[in-house]
Amino acid sequence: MHKTKSLQRDDSRIIIHFDYDCFYASVVENENPALKSVPLAIQQKQIVVTCNYEARRRGLRKLQLITDAKRVCPEAVIVLGEDLTRFRDASKELYNFLQQRIWSGRAERLGFDEVWLDCTDMVDYNLDLLNHNDLSHSFFCLSRDDPIIGFEYSASDVFGPTYPPNMLKSVQLTEEENRLEQRLIVGSHLARHLRHELESQKGYTSTVGIATNKILSKLVGNVNKPKSQTTIMPPYEPVGDTRTSINGFLDHHDVGKIPGVGFKISQKIRAHILGRQAEFSDGLVYGGTKESVTVLDVRSHPAMGPELLEEILSGPGAPKGIGGKVWELIHGIDDGEVGRTKRIPSQISQEDSYMKYLRTFEQVREQLHLLGERLIRRMQMDLMEADEEAGDMGESGHQRHWLAHPRTLRLSTRPRPAPGPDGVRARTFHRISRSAPMPNFVFSLTEAPSALAERLVDEALVPMFRALHHEKAGWNLSLVNVAATNMAETAADSKESEGRDIGKMFRRQDEVLKDFKVTDEPGATDSPQTYSPDMLAVQPHLADTDDNSMTAAGWDSDASETEVLEHCDVCQSAMPSFAMPAHKRYHELND
Repeated sequence: MHKTKSLQRDDSRIIIHFDYDCFYASVVENENPALKSVPLAIQQKQIVVTCNYEARRRGLRKLQLITDAKRVCPEAVIVLGEDLTRFRDASKELYNFLQQRIWSGRAERLGFDEVWLDCTDMVDYNLDLLNHNDLSHSFFCLSRDDPIIGFEYSASDVFGPTYPPNMLKSVQLTEEENRLEQRLIVGSHLARHLRHELESQKGYTSTVGIATNKILSKLVGNVNKPKSQTTIMPPYEPVGDTRTSINGFLDHHDVGKIPGVGFKISQKIRAHILGRQAEFSDGLVYGGTKESVTVLDVRSHPAMGPELLEEILSGPGAPKGIGGKVWELIHGIDDGEVGRTKRIPSQISQEDSYMKYLRTFEQVREQLHLLGERLIRRMQMDLMEADEEAGDMGESGHQRHWLAHPRTLRLSTRPRPAPGPDGVRARTFHRISRSAPMPNFVFSLTEAPSALAERLVDEALVPMFRALHHEKAGWNLSLVNVAATNMAETAADSKESEGRDIGKMFRRQDEVLKDFKVTDEPGATDSPQTYSPDMLAVQPHLADTDDNSMTAAGWDSDASETEVLEHCDVCQSAMPSFAMPAHKRYHELND
């Protein structure tokens, strides 16, 4: 427990993490419900990227070769999943469904199939409504404005499984821990309600974790899969004590499974603990470590602490303080907030990996065109919005305009290393990248995405590729990524915007100029017209009238309704006295 006393954990929040069960397979099943009862696998390249639980019961697994999957389960239905459009659209729909049901607006996606919700305000609001003399007959209010919108529940006990099981009833909790326990109980019932709503209205099941931060809620949700939820219960303090529920929960996890501890970081930690590089397994396409180094192994290692981790993890590109951050993560401390809904994504990218590898320029160019076209279609989908009054006509028949323009185009590749003296190639995850300004022609809506992609390849991507790979032949690439980054909002009022939407300004002119319009008095026949004083000052010819008895009744002034208008000596226009100086100034300027 070296140097854990200085660690502080924020337990003021209630975070719910949703992980959709077999998301890719569920999207296909929702399109074709007949597939729900059969073993179903989703294929990308020659790999099973995911499969439903029926397929898993028959021996299929993620990252399995298609040839092995067909041998293990010949009756499996295999669906191509190269085109991600259906999965992306379903992910957005489910995200919006959940985001609209919480108050904070803090809903953050991770990939296609995970969402964090910050439900702190909803939980605390309903905590104050509890009748502690009758917790078993409680009502969860889902609306601040309407007290009858909600559901009945029992606040006397948590819903669903917990970690640890049985909630450590024998442990004496402090008053603060008792309140945290009650907040987690209330949060568990909200999670149950949202999970059931998602299934009943959208047809998707999910596995849910409830905790006080993002990493704990994500990890604890994995304890009971599928179609379940788990809440990690107090005691949380003292930090680093193996008797607390958090350390007891985290200690058996491999260090590489802790969110925020990436592959490279975990490999450096494993190498230090083991005194050598960890061995890999050849059982999966992308491999995995044969030897597990747990969080407990790291925490209990001699002299281990944030300073030693900083020494282990420091190096080119490593952020300052990385050791302290990882030390916090393996103690379950995560101060990161759940992100709010973003109007535009921070970047858009398309990539593909290649088992057979890219070796010729013709192969490279073909893949660049494929990825470039996908990128342009994604940009048009994610960076545009329909507007019936402005923009160019889209495929849907609605007019559209750009929400943002990415300033930068980035190309990344992952070369396959040359074999060593023993003929074995070293494993590598290293990418090399090149960036350039995004060509303006990609924002055209009059050309087809395929034609735009052809120009993008010839004018931008091929030169960038040549800059990355100077050799003219013999490439051996395992991955290519094309990305649009450095977003600049357009046609918006936010501070990130490049300017104003001129079209919207013109469409709003009726509202803006409503005080300057010439109007007739209601109920009058051939009544004199009335004008705004500001309008007369700008356009004095509007005051010309043959009715010399016109009064100031229509003016926004404190004058009496019987006040007689003054007449201009130059043009004989009639107007109240307060407008006359501006009117005379008009004549002086014309002279």
